[in-house]
Amino acid sequence: MTAVSQLGYLGFEVSALAAWEAFATNVLGVSVADRLDNGGFSMRWDQHHHRAFVTPGERDDLLVVGFECASLADLETTVAAIRASGIDIQEGDASLRALRRVEKVYTFREIGGNRAEVYCGPAMLDAPYRSPLVRSGFVADEQGLGHCVVRVKDRVAAEKWYIDVLGFKLSDHIVCDIGGFHVDIAFLHVNPRHHSIALGEAVPKRIHHFMLQVGSMDDVGMAFDRCVDNRVPIMQTLGRHPNDRMFSFYAMTPSGFEFEYGWGARSVDDATWEPTTYDAISEWGHRRLPYPKPNR
Repeated sequence: MTAVSQLGYLGFEVSALAAWEAFATNVLGVSVADRLDNGGFSMRWDQHHHRAFVTPGERDDLLVVGFECASLADLETTVAAIRASGIDIQEGDASLRALRRVEKVYTFREIGGNRAEVYCGPAMLDAPYRSPLVRSGFVADEQGLGHCVVRVKDRVAAEKWYIDVLGFKLSDHIVCDIGGFHVDIAFLHVNPRHHSIALGEAVPKRIHHFMLQVGSMDDVGMAFDRCVDNRVPIMQTLGRHPNDRMFSFYAMTPSGFEFEYGWGARSVDDATWEPTTYDAISEWGHRRLPYPKPNR
């Protein structure tokens, strides 16, 4: 069995670095970890040195998704499985290891066409991270940074590859229609977090959203207020999902894809978990606001 242990980091190519820094620190409540030589920066929100980074460019989209393995042996097992699936995978050089602050890293294109990396030995902080804005802290660490929903070419084939090759397990599916748009999403886990990654088709960008989970409902509400105060567009109001039971809202990043901010998700126990197919995205809430047209 392969041994990916968590969703380790996300990289984004963005056109507005200053806006992203203000968004990260003033809205998300995370901290700048490092200034990068290319003008970008990395961000932290738990004891890992960093959990995300932004680099300058015009894409305004997902650049890379990083999957962490718990040991060097687990990493080599995972790399062998990726090669056996017919995907070309290359070891990263010393400069990439230094940039990612990991012991060893490999790069490849996963089956959905997204650039990905698998690695082990991430740099860690000596003490637990404390957010200047999020008093309850972020639910991350051993569960990974949160989750992300990415675009794949073939949801069924991608789901099988993530399970057979990277060792993910199926949490559940949501299959429904929303305003004439067909939704068919697979939610996959690799540790007790309900899902670390979700796979869907027909998403405009490579990433639909990433999620940060906090330790209290109040911190979700205060993040909602910060979005309003900083004029961040709210894409979906407060609500609760039927599958992971997350209480959350969605808003827009400066790059035109979304983020989810949530609390209270249930955990997966593989000994008793039975995947389910749901016919709705939300039990309640998560309404899209009818933004008024500007006066002419």
